[in-house]
Amino acid sequence: MSHASIRQVLEGQRAAPGMALGRVRLLQPRRHAIDDSLLRAEDVAAELERLDLAMARARGELAELRQRLHGALAREAQPFLDTHALILDDPELRAGLDDMIRRGRFRAAAALQAQRDRLVQVFRSMDDPYLRTREDDLQHVIARVLDALEHDGSSEEHRLAARLGEILVAENPSPAEVASMAELGLRGIIASGGSAYSHAAILARSLHLPMLCSVPGADSSLGDGDLVLLDGERGIAIAHPTAQDLGSLRQWQREQAARGRLPPLPAIPAQSRDGESIALYANAELPAEVAEARALGAMGVGLYRTELLYLRKQTLPDEDEQFAALRELLHVLDGAPATLRTLDLGADKAIGTGLDMPAEANPALGVRGVRHALRHPEILRTQLRAMLRAAALGPLRILLPMVTLPEEMAAVRAHALDCLAKLKAAGAQVPDVLPPLGAMVEVPAAALGVRALLAEADFLAIGTNDLAQYVLATDRNLGALSALYDPRHPALLRLIAGVAIAARRANKPLSVCGEIAGDPMAVPLLLALGIRELSMAPTRLAQARAAIEATHCAQLRALVPRLLRAGSRGELEALLCTLGNR
Repeated sequence: MSHASIRQVLEGQRAAPGMALGRVRLLQPRRHAIDDSLLRAEDVAAELERLDLAMARARGELAELRQRLHGALAREAQPFLDTHALILDDPELRAGLDDMIRRGRFRAAAALQAQRDRLVQVFRSMDDPYLRTREDDLQHVIARVLDALEHDGSSEEHRLAARLGEILVAENPSPAEVASMAELGLRGIIASGGSAYSHAAILARSLHLPMLCSVPGADSSLGDGDLVLLDGERGIAIAHPTAQDLGSLRQWQREQAARGRLPPLPAIPAQSRDGESIALYANAELPAEVAEARALGAMGVGLYRTELLYLRKQTLPDEDEQFAALRELLHVLDGAPATLRTLDLGADKAIGTGLDMPAEANPALGVRGVRHALRHPEILRTQLRAMLRAAALGPLRILLPMVTLPEEMAAVRAHALDCLAKLKAAGAQVPDVLPPLGAMVEVPAAALGVRALLAEADFLAIGTNDLAQYVLATDRNLGALSALYDPRHPALLRLIAGVAIAARRANKPLSVCGEIAGDPMAVPLLLALGIRELSMAPTRLAQARAAIEATHCAQLRALVPRLLRAGSRGELEALLCTLGNR
């Protein structure tokens, strides 16, 4: 048995719950470790056999890939697959490898590397530009054979892996990469970096893909094709799992099936111990996710992310396409309200979409959200028209991300009113008046200037994910700083308290739709600060409801002055412990 077949447990941070079994798909495959030591004479025959098996496996992978492709994608990929197959079957390549192993006593991987380097020089010396580009094909083929050599596993493991989907392993995958691979049957994600608050993690939860992040060495210790069991419940990934490991997966699957047979929960507010009502909503981006949220007792959708329509294709979705998606959403909601967030993609997330966004040094602080909308009004107006048409089918609100100034709200409102008037003139079915138009509070300036913002906004939603990273000057996607990224930091809570007080005085709705809304440790803090609407991932609704039912809001309110004076999260938690609110 090779080293690659030995069971290995990797630990990380839980980013999305669930379990999945699949083959590793490295987004950026690791460099191959080449053993330069010479073979003993008695090992030559076995090394030639290893090379035979590796090349046969590489041919099999190409044949399997060819069978999986259909339509235009097959037509585009076929020439490349044919070229790779020809290189694998090239008698001169194989003769050169055999000679190096027999006469030079090279190990198979070292022989492949030496032949690759020699042929690369040949390609680079050619005058024909097209033939020079064939170097890439050679590199890909040699890498495929090297992968087969290094990760040969057991025959039983290969038979099992052949029936499974893929587990994406990368340093920090983008939402676009997750979305595109999800359409191809992605089973789960393991990230060596990132955090549970990253955009990819949020999307993974929406797509019900288990995910681990901050897994040290994941992209270097796992190889393409390795069989891996991803356990998002315990925060571990097991390479080359045993029968006992697979038994835990089957047990989890049985529990999920039993849970799916439970009757849906009523969509009613959660009640605290002293009878205060807290409205629970779901963050979502797929109709199936909305249906699940409703079954788990969500009163509606508190944050509907529209970015997935843009991430799934390389052209911009038109008005009718967006309207069809919103119509399906409102049909699933069956009269329950939805809050629709307009497009919010940074330049780093827009790669491969129809959005023409130049690269930026710091996309988190760049042209995104309402900033992009006002610079590209044609994209904004297309989205607004679709939303206004959908508003005739059910209750909805429109939420603007990355708002900094009241003037941005006023400018979008003017666009929305103009779109509404023109749709009415064209005879489209739209509401008589503009749906409520709200602002995301995720920029510190918006939180500090909230009173002026409330003069233009009909409602507010605090996006604690981005607000925390801006207040703490900590990239929430950077695993190295995950200990500093703390949405329960006292400084952030003081900002939330200020926004809550201003919204209450202006008599305008306020919700929290960041990840802490579903964190049972954070829920008592939010209730203490006066938050009465929470929106979260559907999978967190049950634990948030349980946290609310264990909380006494009146006692928490008496604790607010001390909570706001706290100097650390530990102090906050100690105060809550005195009431049993943890």
